[in-house]
Amino acid sequence: MRRKQFCELGPVCYRISLWKEAARKRLRDRRAGVRFAAGRREENLPVIVKGHRSPVLRRLAGVDMVLQENKRTNLALAAACIDGVVVEPGESFSFWRLVGPPTARRGYLPGLAIASGAARTAVGGGLCQLANLIHFLVLNSPLTVTELHHHTDALFPDDRRRVPFGTGTSVFCPHVDYRFFNATGRPVQLRVWLEGDDLCGELRVERPFPCRYRLVEENHHFVREGAEYYRVSQVYRLVIDRASGTQTAKELVLDNHSRVLYDPALIPAEELV
Repeated sequence: MRRKQFCELGPVCYRISLWKEAARKRLRDRRAGVRFAAGRREENLPVIVKGHRSPVLRRLAGVDMVLQENKRTNLALAAACIDGVVVEPGESFSFWRLVGPPTARRGYLPGLAIASGAARTAVGGGLCQLANLIHFLVLNSPLTVTELHHHTDALFPDDRRRVPFGTGTSVFCPHVDYRFFNATGRPVQLRVWLEGDDLCGELRVERPFPCRYRLVEENHHFVREGAEYYRVSQVYRLVIDRASGTQTAKELVLDNHSRVLYDPALIPAEELV
């Protein structure tokens, strides 16, 4: 029988483990001299690098819609902590440094969260959608992602998906963070807000970058391996020179091989190889 880890011995041990990991991360940041973005501007920087919106309410099999409604509240609270932040050259963006702990005392509600490859309910659940949005904006820029935690499984069928599968990121306060570094030599600004049933975001700069970017998903299909089903695809980032319109690079962002955890009967027949 597998020996339990310290964090598995009970709730108190679990909280101690979380505190330890967060403390270790803070120490590493101090030793590395990481400068975190904190300044904001009320006025927009003039150039939109990329804009995107994603639906907040999704009908997911087996998930109470109350959790989706609560997610709207959670996203609104977290977006207000990030909206307008300017990441100066040499600074790092940290999701949790800006958002802070998503606790009930701060108004966060129970929402859908993912832990150990399974869906569960947790206060502050649903904030991954905000981190996903920001990551998508960053992938459409020359900013450097420095911390990213991919979702490893396909938990639900697509519902109005507008970005390639697998390009999201997990976040869990305080130590599972999403971060990027600004090595572009010019300040960048994030605007994030809720509009109706959509979560909206823009990445802005003072003047355009020399290149623009586009994400494409190729070879998408499902495959059965033994008793399990997997979702397979490759996601590439195309780098396009803005002046000439010439594609200068094709970068592999993600090689998906994600275990399907929902009912395989929901897999479209034409996508099963």
